[in-house]
Amino acid sequence: MPTPTPTSTASATSPNTSPTTLDWDSFLRMRRLRRRYNLAGSIFSSIASTAGSIGYLFNIEIDPTQLIFGMDPLIVFGLATAGCGTVGWLVGPSIGGAAFKIVKGRWLGQIAEKENQFLKHIKKNRVDPSFQSFSNPVPDYYGEKIGSVKQYRQWLKDQRAYNKKREAAFL
Repeated sequence: MPTPTPTSTASATSPNTSPTTLDWDSFLRMRRLRRRYNLAGSIFSSIASTAGSIGYLFNIEIDPTQLIFGMDPLIVFGLATAGCGTVGWLVGPSIGGAAFKIVKGRWLGQIAEKENQFLKHIKKNRVDPSFQSFSNPVPDYYGEKIGSVKQYRQWLKDQRAYNKKREAAFL
């Protein structure tokens, strides 16, 4: 029986024992991907719920002489269709989040860990919004537009520039 070499043993056991760690660029890419999954879920569920409500409401026989809630039935049906689309839009992120968890499930623990670290960095470095004005608005308070390490550095520069502007206004 041949003995396994150290390289073959290490390569066979390394995926199970020590999975690759998630670096910041990959985390920010997955964060952006998660937002896209949520947006796609919202679009899909909004279209599906609107189509379902249209299909249901077009098959209801209405009497145009009878008012519904004191309004014309067509207006009520239009509002009901818009309401179903809105509910679908609001339910969409749950669908998108579930799809993201299915596709990227092996990374969820590391994503949650990086998310906590990222939010701590954001809280520590963001500006005080109580001093904002029309001429000096707060730059991306929650860090939602950060999609890479380069954009994070730019966000930090924007925060510092805001603080300098604020301090110059008080002098």
